[in-house]
Amino acid sequence: MKKCSHSAHETLTELNITPLLDLAFVLLVIFIITTTPIVNDLELNLPNGSKHQKDPPRKAHYITVEAGGNLWIDKKNVDLAALQETLINWRLDDPDLSVIVRGDGRTKYRQIRAVLDVCQQVNVVKVDLATEAADKK
Repeated sequence: MKKCSHSAHETLTELNITPLLDLAFVLLVIFIITTTPIVNDLELNLPNGSKHQKDPPRKAHYITVEAGGNLWIDKKNVDLAALQETLINWRLDDPDLSVIVRGDGRTKYRQIRAVLDVCQQVNVVKVDLATEAADKK
């Protein structure tokens, strides 16, 4: 004679409601997300604002490095010490100073690196390197 335990039959007859609760929570979340609160329920006469003119864009300063090593800053011939002094003065006037370094294609890298080092020493963070677009043939 085969004996069956009482607990084995009991688990088969119980209803597992976990998937049912999962479905209910998913439907609740979808309902909460899709219902939008009413924001414009009150009529208000909002004040008119004046149109604010944008500030003109700041002009970038150009540092030109020739192949022979001559430095120019905005069409003024300088050396590295004068370049550093000029950048310090401009940086005091404009904390958001922008500089574009233009180097001749034959310029040695150490000359460009020296200019970038000066910019870093005076804390000029907006430094760009100028290039020309390559010709598409």
